[in-house]
Amino acid sequence: MSFFDSRELRDPEEREQDLLARLPDQVAHAQRRASAMAGLLEGIRAAEIRSRADLARLPVLRKSELLERQKATRPFGGFAAVVWGPACARVFASPGPIYEPEGARRDYWRMARAFHAAGFRAGDLVHNTFSYHMTPAGSMMETAAHALGCTVFPAGVGQTEQQLAAITDLRPNAYAGTPSFLRILLDKAGELGVVPTFTKAFVSGEAFPPSQRMALAEAGIDAYQAYATADLGLVAYETPAREGMVLDEDVVLEIVRPGTGDPVAEGEVGEVVVTTFNTDYPLIRFGTGDLSAVLPGVSPCGRTNQRIRGWLGRADQTTKVKGMFVHPGQVATVVTRHPEVRRARLVVDNPDQVDRMTLHCEVAGEPEGLGAALVAGLREVTKLRGEVRFCPPGSLANDGKVIDDQRRYE
Repeated sequence: MSFFDSRELRDPEEREQDLLARLPDQVAHAQRRASAMAGLLEGIRAAEIRSRADLARLPVLRKSELLERQKATRPFGGFAAVVWGPACARVFASPGPIYEPEGARRDYWRMARAFHAAGFRAGDLVHNTFSYHMTPAGSMMETAAHALGCTVFPAGVGQTEQQLAAITDLRPNAYAGTPSFLRILLDKAGELGVVPTFTKAFVSGEAFPPSQRMALAEAGIDAYQAYATADLGLVAYETPAREGMVLDEDVVLEIVRPGTGDPVAEGEVGEVVVTTFNTDYPLIRFGTGDLSAVLPGVSPCGRTNQRIRGWLGRADQTTKVKGMFVHPGQVATVVTRHPEVRRARLVVDNPDQVDRMTLHCEVAGEPEGLGAALVAGLREVTKLRGEVRFCPPGSLANDGKVIDDQRRYE
């Protein structure tokens, strides 16, 4: 079957009416079962939320607010409708930390639809290089693969040579992970004379420019990407048409003017705001901080849902490095430990299409041990490796920028 299910082929008006019909019950459920959502939606009559215009009158919940509320009320800040027990199979921690529940439902994150569009089928052996520790990415991919009847090798991150040994022995035909780590595996395989067996790949967590896709195609790997978050699960996914990303069937997506909750005109770039129908974690109008735009028309692949152009950057200074969010507050946490640093900014770039972050610090001279301490602090707080570069006092722009994303995607 070319499609995951018949819902992908529905008349757009039928789909829209179905989503709008489901909204009142989901808003009521959030008010009833998630105390924080009840507070945000105080005074809202759920039964009256029947259109996109009605939805647009509700407040936007942004990730920064979710983080602060979780800090005040652990574990989920009053946004989850589940507690420890059979209904909550796992709990994960994303940088912040922000905790996310994983319910017990099959394909909880709804990623199987995207895997199917990428050509994953029963009988595939999937080499899953997303992390299985603390963060949910490994489980998101594994549960999707299992829902399709695939077998999964839980490779996780790092240990490149050991992973290549497993690839040689097991001969997986499918890869799941970040595009940069797939490139690392292929480059190392070339050095060692190993022939990778991947013919298909599902990548996420980073930008995936056409140049990377073409390079993988030349290596015999047909790769697809998706847009998903630990809070929302699948939002949109790439299809064989290679025109933007098609929305998941179980989300209502809005594009709003950054910093507001006001929808923009179709085609205009703005912040992605998503309402899900996840009853365990009922987030209503969740502001992702990501920028995108609606792509007009219908996909040539036959799927009739709305499309977006994909990830176009961040609406705030929070950025994603190697699949992990890095927040300005995390940079401040590292820097405030060292009063010798007068001003700092984290520069993110991607030489050779591999993400790199460098903490530029204004200091007088180079105090002994400071560089190593800052590197260790970055690793501790962001869970990512980073470099440190010292520069003279007054050399960094006084523009309030804490994270400077200089990556170029060609």
